[in-house]
Amino acid sequence: MVARPTPSKKPSLRVERALQRSGHRLLAGMDEVGRGALAGPVSVGVVVIDETVRSAPVGVKDSKLLTERARKGLVPRIQRWAVAYAVGHAGPDEIDAIGIMAALRLAGTRALDSLGVVPDLVILDGNHDWLTAPGEVGLLAFSGDAAGPSTPPVTTMIKADMKCSSVAAASVLAKVERDDLMVGLAADHPAYGWALNKGYAAPEHMDAITRLGPCELHRRSWRLPGVHEPGLDGVLNGMTDLPVPASVPEQTATTVR
Repeated sequence: MVARPTPSKKPSLRVERALQRSGHRLLAGMDEVGRGALAGPVSVGVVVIDETVRSAPVGVKDSKLLTERARKGLVPRIQRWAVAYAVGHAGPDEIDAIGIMAALRLAGTRALDSLGVVPDLVILDGNHDWLTAPGEVGLLAFSGDAAGPSTPPVTTMIKADMKCSSVAAASVLAKVERDDLMVGLAADHPAYGWALNKGYAAPEHMDAITRLGPCELHRRSWRLPGVHEPGLDGVLNGMTDLPVPASVPEQTATTVR
């Protein structure tokens, strides 16, 4: 018996091409990094393609499956390949103020606003649409005096970062930029080991928080060791999805072409 070839596990443009044939010419792949970190921003990458782009640069896949060196080497190639690209951030103070889901939306909206183009559709990794504001879902998007949704339509896909080249490329851009930010911040806060752990709950990071307490770049609404602040119970572990207040200070997004 002749063995059947094993399906490729590498991301491709198969999903994107099908969506383009259905009328969504300008597609944006979007992914986030830093959702579960204890310190630093949550970051959202977006990569836009159209029907003219060829296959993604060799090696593009979910950023978690790549070495740091490989990710950094892919960034300029992804930037040349994409029609447009950006990374948006929401800081720890914003995460504490509005919750992680609204902060993800804030970072994603900042990335989209930096593109210079408006995608016809966003492919979002996962099974939950955190990009679309709750009040803009379905028919609510066109109710009252609203002019329509403030973000493009979204389709979600579990493991999209392993299936869709555009989403995998977005994850690489977001991961590299956030890691670089955390390495830069580590110079002023060396005790927490951010140059290595990038703000996640590594043992040396947890130990430093226990000994020294959190700094201003920690997410104080998380369950940090030995820390409890009255009034933050509702956002412990960042599960709150509060509306984004107009008073939230704007964080910068990357410059795109």
